[in-house]
Amino acid sequence: MDIQEISDRLEINNLLIDYCSAVDAKSFSDFDRIFTPDALIDYTALGGIRGSVAEIKEYLARVMPHFGATQHLIANSRVWVEGDTARARTMCHNPMEIPLPGSGTQIAFYGLWYVDRLVRTGDGWRIAERVEERSYDFNVPARFRSFSE
Repeated sequence: MDIQEISDRLEINNLLIDYCSAVDAKSFSDFDRIFTPDALIDYTALGGIRGSVAEIKEYLARVMPHFGATQHLIANSRVWVEGDTARARTMCHNPMEIPLPGSGTQIAFYGLWYVDRLVRTGDGWRIAERVEERSYDFNVPARFRSFSE
């Protein structure tokens, strides 16, 4: 592994963290510096939609307010750098606060992997494709199993 690959891996790692931070902060405009303009994002494995960056930003702006708090915790990220492209597979554990009918909340847990295709651009590494792979969910009410409408 040479210095360039080490640098690439650190930049990609920061990009993966930036995505989690943007979602948890509901700062979806940050996606413009995380994804390529033509990126494809697929959340269907956990009941979401598949779409462009603009479609996903609109979707998240609509559904994320249903969750009082979220934490996208990533680990075991495996990155394969191949020149100006890269692939990554990253584990995510995601507790989310869900309102209960009437009053109160509960915590639901989602486990998944992010499977990414990345490209080096003039502005640094960007995600060109992100596909979620489902691992598990726990304590998720039926009404929160699909947000694809």
